[in-house]
Formats: sequence, structure tokens, C-alpha cells
Amino acid sequence: MNLEGRVALVTGASQGIGHACALTLARRGASVAVAARNREKLDELVAAITGSGGKAAAFAVDVADEEQVKAAVKAVIAHFGKIDILVNNAGITRDQLVMRMKRADWDAVLGTNLTSAYLCIQNVIPSMLKQRWGRIINITSVFGQMGQAGQANYSASKAGLIGLTMAIAREVASRNITSNAIAPGFIETSMTAALSDEFKQAAVKQIPLGRVGTPDDVANAVAFLASDEASYITGHVLNVNGGMLMG
Repeated sequence: MNLEGRVALVTGASQGIGHACALTLARRGASVAVAARNREKLDELVAAITGSGGKAAAFAVDVADEEQVKAAVKAVIAHFGKIDILVNNAGITRDQLVMRMKRADWDAVLGTNLTSAYLCIQNVIPSMLKQRWGRIINITSVFGQMGQAGQANYSASKAGLIGLTMAIAREVASRNITSNAIAPGFIETSMTAALSDEFKQAAVKQIPLGRVGTPDDVANAVAFLASDEASYITGHVLNVNGGMLMG
């Protein structure tokens, strides 16, 4: 899974899964553009990558803002010359039972988790079409496949990502561009750290492998789908969930 010469753009890279993806892609030889709202954390990540001999640059952007996405993609291409790999990882939660959920919380989650992926794909596609090579990888969720009480907005956004992944796969396959999704299960991140111990213990009981996943578990799957070894895989949802959901 050698990614030498490739340029990757990773959204939501300041922490958690996105942070791990950036480090892993860099270790595989890719130059990495890391994007998120927190510039300080991005700069720390860039320092970690470059300090290990890798290539990286930070781009502060709110992926829910169309103009910021356009500007960021242009800046990445100006800096690195192209974008080969797009990892749409940025995501938020605003949990509440649907009968009490505020419209603003619905819109915020759909905007950050789903619309941002559409915006990033739309702006990155021309670079990939030009070189007739590309990898689009969307980070969805097991809850986009099976639903979750109190997360109607989150589950809907992640299910929407799966549909978007497949539609894009059909649109761009003839240009040697693949579009796939990764559906993590219970992964230990700052997002899941806020959950109660009772919820976590109940979740582990549903996982045949008997443990929660790590960001690296997801990042390794991203590296595979970004590689030449995955050139005949497109429109696929790769489950990284310890067996929590099968089939």
C-alpha cells in the first residue's frame, strides 16, 4: 500500500479518526493536506508528520461553508499541485430524541456530515478527472446502517453518505476514480468519550471481537482503499466494526 507521489486531503483531521488517517497516509508516503476548523491542532499534526520526514500542510476550513470549501481546495491544489485522495471524515453530533430535536441541530449535523462531503467531492473531482485517477473515501457509521435512538440526524446523515458514495461511484468509474465508504462501529474517540460507561459496556457486549475499535483500525482501512491494491473496489461500504453488524 505504497502511496508515494499521491496527495491526500483529509477533513476533520484535527482529532480522532481524521487525525489517525492523516498520520497513516503520510507514513505510506502520501503528501497530506489536513483540514478542520482548529488551526492550532492542525499545526501540531503537520509538525508531527513533517518531524517524521513526511509532507503535510494545514488548511483551516469549516467544511459546511461552501465558499470556504472552494477556497480550501484551490489552496491545496496550489500548494501540492493536485489532489489524488479525498477522505471525507468531518462529522459532528447533536443528539436528541426526534420529537425534541431542534431544526437547527438537524441542519447542523446534515450540513457538516453530508453536505460537506458533496461540496468537497464536487470541488475535488476536476483534479481527479484531469489525471484520470482518484480515490474518494467517505467515513460513514454503523448507525447509518442500523439506526440509533436519539441520533435521527446523525444516522440520516451517515446513511445519506452511503447513497452518495454509490452514486458518485457510478458517475466517475469510467475515469479510473473509485468511491467507497468506511462504516466504523464503536471507535474510541473524543466523540465517544462523552458517552456514559453504562452505554459503553452495553456496546461492547454487542461486539463479537469483545473490544471497541481504535482510530488506527479505521485509518488502516482508509489506506487500503486509497491504494492501487484496491483499484477494483468501488461503490463499496467496508465495515470496521468488530462484527457489531454483519451482512
